[in-house]
Amino acid sequence: MEKNQTMVTEFILLGFCIGPRMHLFLFGLFSLFYVLTLLGNGVILGLISLDSRLHTPMYFFLSHLAIVDMAYACSTVPQMLLNLLSPAQPVSFAGCITQTFLFLTFTVTECLLLVVMSYDRYVAICHPLRYSVLVSWRVSISLVVTSWTCGSLLALVHVGLILRLPFCGPHEINHFFCEILSVLKLACADTRLNQSVIFAASVLVLVGPLGLVLLSYTRILASILRIQSGEGRGKAFSTCSSHLCVVGLFFGSAIVIYMAPKSRHPEEQQKILFLFYSLFNPMLNPLIYSLRNAEVKGALRRTLFKESHF
Repeated sequence: MEKNQTMVTEFILLGFCIGPRMHLFLFGLFSLFYVLTLLGNGVILGLISLDSRLHTPMYFFLSHLAIVDMAYACSTVPQMLLNLLSPAQPVSFAGCITQTFLFLTFTVTECLLLVVMSYDRYVAICHPLRYSVLVSWRVSISLVVTSWTCGSLLALVHVGLILRLPFCGPHEINHFFCEILSVLKLACADTRLNQSVIFAASVLVLVGPLGLVLLSYTRILASILRIQSGEGRGKAFSTCSSHLCVVGLFFGSAIVIYMAPKSRHPEEQQKILFLFYSLFNPMLNPLIYSLRNAEVKGALRRTLFKESHF
């Protein structure tokens, strides 16, 4: 087995199976999305660090969401863009496994951060008088550290199970990055244990967190309905609905990929779903969670106004 494992020293990423003209169009489009993702999340991080009024648990969670989104994009998009310019690019075995580990870490961490953020909003709206106790700085730091730790450990389990498998060929990955299911298809051994662990982990980090997020927002919506002001109710509904759209896209596409029967979702369709992780969600999160927020807009105005006076 050890001898077979060393036979494959690199993989070939096939990317998108389309014509050269479409490759150039997608390269331009995805490059724009990539820049907007880094710019939007970078602005959020900069504002939160520079403006003392945003030094609260809510924006502490948002800053870590921005870090995860930037890390998502940086771990997958550059390789995808390179593939669009020069198709069938090779990637080393170690590099591929590292990319798988990073992607899984950021996926699980974002799942847990979305739960933490929904809990934060639930306490702020439904129990405002107890907010400073229930979401203290100590609690906030513990929740964020737990999210990152769980993401890293679960990714480590998956990668450890991959490394025990022999890879003796073929070495072509039909994807734009080293996604775990695509890598497993190339193993020269039984991968049922890996598949079972992936399914169990999906239930743990997708179905469970999604249920908690929906429970939090259900309680929030119930509280919103008791708001007397029509304007306040409309604003709160707008915020909650936009948050739920992002959550639905993120969890929905992940559940379809990792828990639905594979025969119903061709590989090309799965690549499109994965774009939600790599590009669309990270690009939308700053707009939905931060730049529509009055406090963030105020911080942006104060920062721009301050700089214009230098």
